[in-house]
Amino acid sequence: MKIFDLYSTEGIEVKDAGLKKYINLDAKIMLKSHGRHRDRLAKYTKMNIVERLANQLQVPGHRRKKHIIMTSWASGKYEMTMKIVLEAFKIIEGRLKINPVQVFVKAIENSAPRDEITVIEYGGARYPQAVDVAPARRVSLVLRYFVHGAYDKSFNKKTKMFQALAEEIIKAYEGNQESYALQRKNESERQADGAR
Repeated sequence: MKIFDLYSTEGIEVKDAGLKKYINLDAKIMLKSHGRHRDRLAKYTKMNIVERLANQLQVPGHRRKKHIIMTSWASGKYEMTMKIVLEAFKIIEGRLKINPVQVFVKAIENSAPRDEITVIEYGGARYPQAVDVAPARRVSLVLRYFVHGAYDKSFNKKTKMFQALAEEIIKAYEGNQESYALQRKNESERQADGAR
């Protein structure tokens, strides 16, 4: 069985040992779980990673508990978001001549932050403290970064969302520092180094 009956997941390997459990590559023709995974951490371990990307695309304007921007296509409709993902994957396959799911997984591994900072309060003063990022959070952050980076590059511009998303994933796959996700990862790890 293949994802969308187009892309095989056989032979795709997650090389980052920490992320292996949280990148689900179960092949299904139609990636739609209907919210049936309700137990703890099920979203991270049972839902296909491509479906999680599509779910992030449904609310691309959300930043830090605020809905900054609303657009007509970001309506939360399954068909709209899956069309964007499919078009992006077609562009990736056309440019790199590799299975786009493999490119997507490698891009996640390259862009997932390992360290970040949290604020601790001690004696009435607040201090930044470096912490390791949990594997489930690493995947969630990088998916959010892909969507936010693509959305910023396509909002009120000639670039379409699927083109911007494909570009973002390709840059993250190649390790290009123009990628929004890689910039956020580097910024997070730099701040954590400074807080040690």
